[in-house]
Amino acid sequence: MHDVAWRFCGREVQPNERALIQDVVARFPGLSRGELALTACEWLDWRRPNGRLKAREAREFLERLARAGVLVLPDKRAGRPRGSSTSIPITPLGNAQPPFTGMVGDLGPIVVERVEGPDAQRLFRELVGRYHYLGYRVPFGAQLRYLVYASSPTRTVVACLQFSSPAWRMASRDAWVGWDDAVRTRNLQLVVNNSRFLILPWVRAQNLASTILSRLAKRIREDWKAAYGVEPVLLETLVDPTRFDGGCYRAANWITLGQTTGRGRMDRHSRRLGAAPKRVLLYPLVKDAAARLRVR
Repeated sequence: MHDVAWRFCGREVQPNERALIQDVVARFPGLSRGELALTACEWLDWRRPNGRLKAREAREFLERLARAGVLVLPDKRAGRPRGSSTSIPITPLGNAQPPFTGMVGDLGPIVVERVEGPDAQRLFRELVGRYHYLGYRVPFGAQLRYLVYASSPTRTVVACLQFSSPAWRMASRDAWVGWDDAVRTRNLQLVVNNSRFLILPWVRAQNLASTILSRLAKRIREDWKAAYGVEPVLLETLVDPTRFDGGCYRAANWITLGQTTGRGRMDRHSRRLGAAPKRVLLYPLVKDAAARLRVR
């Protein structure tokens, strides 16, 4: 169990690194778990390609060591962890608007804007929390969020999208790429998951969803690189076939692969096998996406 615990982001942590981590925890008992993770990252230079510390992964790593009995961490402090539920504001800005039915062209130029700043963040959280069937949750890992605006007859939000870190393992995706565990660990950062896509329920505009997907596919590489220092080569998403058929993705040239086992991204021990299988769709952002993902 201890040997398994001493793996960080797919690689074995060396004895000198183990000693340093144990020293950090022992020497600074007054630090929170997050502060200990940041300290370990700084001492060991665990960084993303854009230079930012791998603080989230390091905290999960420390907590795994604690569960294995290798370390004793301080009690968790009150806070909102990644993946947790969060309060959803209810404001007039998020109330239903007059129904719209027509073509995407009737909405005037479609404007896609990254969610930046507290006002846009609150609006995104409210709209997704109130109208997406999965609700709003604090995303795991890296993430970018977008609000999509119609320009006509007035400027108004018509859709919300979120892109975040990919699933660690998906059989159909991994078979399509053709990588093994070691290569997946090395190159998984080149995959981005479209984890939320919401067309607001009062908007019925033909071809709107596929138009938005096509627009985002053209800019996500640049936006992701600006935020995280990595240019992704593949998008993935999961569609609940009991609710949607994924037609808008197929219309935007996404590839349908198959279904997940239904475990969920955090179910590493198959406790929920088959509970909620999803349809897997991919969109290569470059022609040789699979080949790039197989590079050792």
